[in-house]
Amino acid sequence: MAAPKKSRGPAGGQGRPGRSLALILIAMVALTGGMFLADQPTPRLGIDLAGGTSITLEAKSEPGQESAINKTNMDTAVQIMERRVNGLGVSEAEVQTQGDRNIIVNIPKGTNSAQAREQVGTTAKLYFRPVLTVAQGTPTPTPSASSSGKPSPSASSSDKGKASATPSASATTQGRAVTGALKADSSPTPKASTTPKADATPSASAADQAAADKLQKQFAALDCSSKASRSKAAQGVKPTDTVVACSSEGDAKYVLGPAQVSGTDVDSAKAAIDQTNGQWIVQMEFTKGGAKKFQKITGQLAQQQSPQNQFAIALDGEVVSAPSVRTALSANAEISGSFTQQSAEDLANVLSYGALPLSFKEQSVTTVTAALGGEQLQAGLIAGAIGLALVVIYLVAYYRGLALIALLSLTASGILTYTLMSLLGPAIGFALNLPAVCGAIVAIGITADSFIVYFERIRDEIREGRTLRPAVERAWPRARRTILVSDFVSFLAAAVLFVVTVGKVQGFAFTLGLTTLLDVVVVFLFTKPVMTLMARTKFFSSGHPWSGLDPKRLGAKPPLRRSRRVNAPTDPKEA
Repeated sequence: MAAPKKSRGPAGGQGRPGRSLALILIAMVALTGGMFLADQPTPRLGIDLAGGTSITLEAKSEPGQESAINKTNMDTAVQIMERRVNGLGVSEAEVQTQGDRNIIVNIPKGTNSAQAREQVGTTAKLYFRPVLTVAQGTPTPTPSASSSGKPSPSASSSDKGKASATPSASATTQGRAVTGALKADSSPTPKASTTPKADATPSASAADQAAADKLQKQFAALDCSSKASRSKAAQGVKPTDTVVACSSEGDAKYVLGPAQVSGTDVDSAKAAIDQTNGQWIVQMEFTKGGAKKFQKITGQLAQQQSPQNQFAIALDGEVVSAPSVRTALSANAEISGSFTQQSAEDLANVLSYGALPLSFKEQSVTTVTAALGGEQLQAGLIAGAIGLALVVIYLVAYYRGLALIALLSLTASGILTYTLMSLLGPAIGFALNLPAVCGAIVAIGITADSFIVYFERIRDEIREGRTLRPAVERAWPRARRTILVSDFVSFLAAAVLFVVTVGKVQGFAFTLGLTTLLDVVVVFLFTKPVMTLMARTKFFSSGHPWSGLDPKRLGAKPPLRRSRRVNAPTDPKEA
């Protein structure tokens, strides 16, 4: 006699629903705790809700220079614009790329939007300026001629032309470099000047002396530890002016002579490894006109003692590097020092970006007042509450007791969505804007739809004459496939929308995709286990009229196999 086949357990299992519930509860507690530990109890609000100005910029290139618009240069542009906006004293400004050619600048309320638009929309200004004086970045009673306390980097050169520099933005020594007054003061100076001067000739006019005194006061009062001071130090000056400037790191301040070479004179720059010592260097190539300018100024600087032989690479008025020169350099120059790969690439990007014919055109500018943003947020929350209330009313009226499971699942989904949105603000810069709120409202319907699919599958099983516990487990595999297909289509639509759109619509796509993924998590780890546990209670398993699973109300019929057994022919002749 053949041994009876062992029955296989129902798909999904029904013995350990507590594990899934424990897992999702731990996740909710962890996310909630992380939200408060990160001091981010609420999601960051976008410009359209918090108030402010949103600027969309599109990169443009000159004919034949389309390759200039690439990821490296776009990322460098974002860094420059972010520094410009922060220099205006703006807090929590957001600058990020959108697609391949667009940059979005979100400036919170309380900022001069016209000034910000002017700052972020202009091309980066790169100049090579001789160093006149350098000191530590903190305010001093008078400009000090002593060194900043750091050892001077060793500088070397070759026939190819090399300039030695530290990779940091700060210079390591102080001194006066070559200026327009070189004709009267071209001999090496053994000692750095203690006072920045506008003119070194003995016949300097009273106006020149007044300008020198004013420059000295600016230099002494300059505090480079402040981002706003660093950005404003050289604002409004011309390339032909003598200026005060800060290093981009804020640990040094300079007096710089008139610009001798501009960024447009640089043909290309790249980070490379010196084959002789294996150290990272930055290689520069100048245009024909730029090579002549650079050779002339480096020839003059090479006659000076350190630190008068330094030239500053100033981007938007901030010194990103200050290498020293030992000999006149040709069209191909190398900046060497204690570079890492990242620092060498950063400096090369700065040099390249200043030389590229890359500009930006405003696509759109949206300004929202704080009052209007508050009204929009309130309207969005009211719309969400109305939508949720309608879903609840429908669930209670049609599914009765099953509505409790749906409400618990919606609550779990809401907690996960809220905490993730709060944590994604500081993590990736996510900001909740009005389209994102719309995406969250649409997600209520998507999540409720998953519950309805599962509930209807269970009711179908009961209509076929099965009791509740087997019905719950047999309905799950069929409902699971439908839910996964439906959510996959929704997520795919959100992903495509996120990729092909620019601006605030991406907020809608991101929220829709996030809530769709959370719907799968909630249905698998919360709704299904809770339904399994509820099926073991007397209220649901007995088919209470208010449980939503009453066999009489559902029109349950005897199993089909019982009907076939009664009507099957018994006489072989009748077959």
